[in-house]
Amino acid sequence: MSDQGDSIAAVVAAARECGEPLYIQGGNTKRQLIGRDPVGKPLALSGHRGIVDYQPAELVMVARAGTPLAEIRDVLDQHHQHMSFEPPLFDGRATLGGTLACNLSGPARPWCGSIRDMVLGIKLVNGKAESLSFGGQVMKNVAGYDVSRLQAGALGTLGVITEVSFKVLPRPEQQITVAYEMTASEAVDTMNQRGGEPRPLTGALWVDGMLYLRIAGTSGAVHKTASNWGGETLPAGEEPWEDLREMRLPFFDGSGELWRLSLDSTAKVDTPSDRTLIDWGGAQRWVRGEADQQALSAMASSAGGQASLFRGGDRQGELRQTLEPAEQHLQQRLKQAFDPDRIFNPGRLYSWL
Repeated sequence: MSDQGDSIAAVVAAARECGEPLYIQGGNTKRQLIGRDPVGKPLALSGHRGIVDYQPAELVMVARAGTPLAEIRDVLDQHHQHMSFEPPLFDGRATLGGTLACNLSGPARPWCGSIRDMVLGIKLVNGKAESLSFGGQVMKNVAGYDVSRLQAGALGTLGVITEVSFKVLPRPEQQITVAYEMTASEAVDTMNQRGGEPRPLTGALWVDGMLYLRIAGTSGAVHKTASNWGGETLPAGEEPWEDLREMRLPFFDGSGELWRLSLDSTAKVDTPSDRTLIDWGGAQRWVRGEADQQALSAMASSAGGQASLFRGGDRQGELRQTLEPAEQHLQQRLKQAFDPDRIFNPGRLYSWL
């Protein structure tokens, strides 16, 4: 375990004094993903690591931001618990702070929540080099901004996350995956139909003409659901969920453009089937290959969502849909409050932020 909180604050203070931007870096697994090209001097958090507190009976863990998720997983495994939001580990290098900053969650997201839903509190160094604490170790309603959850998806533009307390859950007793051959349109209908049933569904994926449903929970409920739903039951070693979470499926091969569409789960959108993967029960669609950003964004908007360039392409331009003026003004006010000198990951989220 290594607490480098004081040295992190000192680096921030020095950067502010000389006006030098900082690129906040954990395991360096997402440098070419999600955000625009980073600028500034790297501020490495990989040394600021370690589990500070873990209470299995209370289902709560506190860990420093640079702690690898793989280390957290191994500790939770000993108590038959897990991170229910299923974050990608990226060869064991992904860290807790980076995962929160990018708000990355895996296949169980619609049913078990995201990392944002599991965060209880954080410690943060702001742009004035002040060490601040928000939240705690229990779930509670928050009046005004929930600063802990505000960090989810902010890509480090509001401060340096140094510590996170979050909720963990027991591992499901049993898991079965059933598969069916069908079109993308049929899969969207089936995903939403199954998702509306009171069954222990924790994963719904369509790719390459196949629909995969993951059933996880108590042994009795899992086997009864699998029997009712039919389909081909996959052997444990052939289930796609880990490779989906880690983006290791053949669909994700290469370094070309990869677009992420967040949509209404029932939406039927016109994307090429051979270049589309459907996840989160229809709420997340991946489209690979070159695409017209304006056309894709317009299509996503008409389907109740938005599109962003997750990987590849021109990462100097805007990667996300244009915000309304009121939303942009709000983002800028938040940035001014947390990072008045714009030293944290400038331009990483938007060119103007």
